[in-house]
Amino acid sequence: MAEGVAASFAAGTDLICGVPPQERVKPERDGLLEAVKQNILPQADLDRALDRLFTARFQLGMFDPPNMVPYSRIASTENDSEAHRQLTLKAARETLVLLKNQDHFLPLKKNYPRIAVIGPDADSLDALEGNYNGTPTKPVTVLAGIRKRFATSTVTYVQGVGLIGAVTSPVPATALYTDATRKQHGFSAEYFANTTLEGKPALRRVDRAVNFSWGFAGVSPQLKQNYSARWTGVLIPPTTGDYLLGFTGQDGYRVWLDDDLVAEDWTAHRPATTETKATHLEKDHAYKVKIEYYQTIRGAEARLIWGRPGQGEEEALAAARKSDLVIMVLGLSARIEGEEMNVHADGFAGGDRTSLNLPAPQQQLLEHVYGIGKPTILILMNGSALAVNWADEKLPAILEAWYPGEEGGTAVAEVLAGDFSPGGRLPVTFYKSTDELPAFEEYSMAKRTYRYFDGEALYPFGYGLSYTTFEFNNLRVDNSNVPAAGAVNVSVDVRNSGAVAGDEVVQLYLTHPGVAGAPLRALKGFRRIHLAPGEQETVSFALRDRDLSVVDETGKHRIVAGPVQIWVGGGQPAVRSGVPKTVGTSTQFSITSDATLPD
Repeated sequence: MAEGVAASFAAGTDLICGVPPQERVKPERDGLLEAVKQNILPQADLDRALDRLFTARFQLGMFDPPNMVPYSRIASTENDSEAHRQLTLKAARETLVLLKNQDHFLPLKKNYPRIAVIGPDADSLDALEGNYNGTPTKPVTVLAGIRKRFATSTVTYVQGVGLIGAVTSPVPATALYTDATRKQHGFSAEYFANTTLEGKPALRRVDRAVNFSWGFAGVSPQLKQNYSARWTGVLIPPTTGDYLLGFTGQDGYRVWLDDDLVAEDWTAHRPATTETKATHLEKDHAYKVKIEYYQTIRGAEARLIWGRPGQGEEEALAAARKSDLVIMVLGLSARIEGEEMNVHADGFAGGDRTSLNLPAPQQQLLEHVYGIGKPTILILMNGSALAVNWADEKLPAILEAWYPGEEGGTAVAEVLAGDFSPGGRLPVTFYKSTDELPAFEEYSMAKRTYRYFDGEALYPFGYGLSYTTFEFNNLRVDNSNVPAAGAVNVSVDVRNSGAVAGDEVVQLYLTHPGVAGAPLRALKGFRRIHLAPGEQETVSFALRDRDLSVVDETGKHRIVAGPVQIWVGGGQPAVRSGVPKTVGTSTQFSITSDATLPD
């Protein structure tokens, strides 16, 4: 730890935001103090870090009287205001990326009287929020957005499948009783003002169902955090069959059915995890249930859940058969991709992903629904790339929505209807498979990211389609021979040559042919512009210093004499077969001298 801290601060780190778990219980092993004691962390490195940290705090006004600080005059009413919601809508609209649009299937050109919306992310708040998020007061899921925008159509929703398994839902109060007499629905609940279920309960009551999302609000004013709960009662199934029975919780939980432990994750964790067990249940039989739960300083969620394997897909297929259009809303959420998570499924290792594919249950559902033969659109919601090779081959339209925020559903529905033209571009490469990528056994960038990947991506970095077309003309540089200390200005005329208004993201890439270690190409500038049909705008970029440099094997930024190729367009110049060709234009200039830039 001490050596790692010293090396990190020498490289420019200012702040350690956390301590590895094994160190938290051993404060005497604090890496920062140890590095100082071992005399391997110079005081100058500490002084530099402190100077920068406190400079930022001074600039924020943290040591000034409130009346001197402009931030203190921002009223709480400014939070979650209508202006903020309009800004989230603008952000959602601008981040949507149209990945495929065969034969201009989108925007929808005719009325579809019956629309089936299917998928685990369609009506999911998680899929709007992502992670490290606030809590919106008026979230609009994709389902809600479609129902509002296509109000004249009958919109049917079926979840179909869970993110990584069968559909589960909270056990309803109609199946829960306080005891075997069946006189009162619900479970008897005891709440404790500690995390260990000890002592006298601070609160006793009957909860009609165990289906809570307390967040940071707590159970009551007396139980806001660091509390525990025990629920007891009986479960009486309405039908005989095979069930998945379990719990979704944040933090720890244990569930017993007739004294057999069926679900357990007795850890403090975020986000909530789900544990289930396949269980055969008989209709009208009274099963004794006990649940124990605790919550720490994290947000709280506690849900007793069940599901019937295969039932969700059957309902999805039935909805697809009755529809004129199917909108599949699939992907990931912060419940299955994130940091140090308890996720057990093919393609996942904790919160890390070992595969780029859609989770297998979702892929199976997509293929089966597509087999019904109805026009099918795929909406992806995810925080990292997905290798949707099958969907790209089969479906007419694919839209990447990411985790779009509280107005995400509004934006998705609007773009499907053609209320605006999508202008988002991919900020990461969508590879076809992890087989194309080297293992993470070292930090070499060879064959990684668009800069060094020499294969054929499914959808390359910077890629995105539009409902209109653009032309790039008259690319010019003001200096064809540039010294290392000089600069070059690049300009291009961009024209909307289509029939509708739209955004174009003008991207400038540089290539240094023959320079060892140089990337295949590197994005050195971009501008998003909005053009009406027939409108033209000149877009300019100024390149100097680091823009013109490459990073050598020692990590230094070097400007190397020689030719430099320029590409300016709506994406990278090279795309795979089967993808619309990127529109753009190219030229070149020369660097006339070498230089090494300061760190």
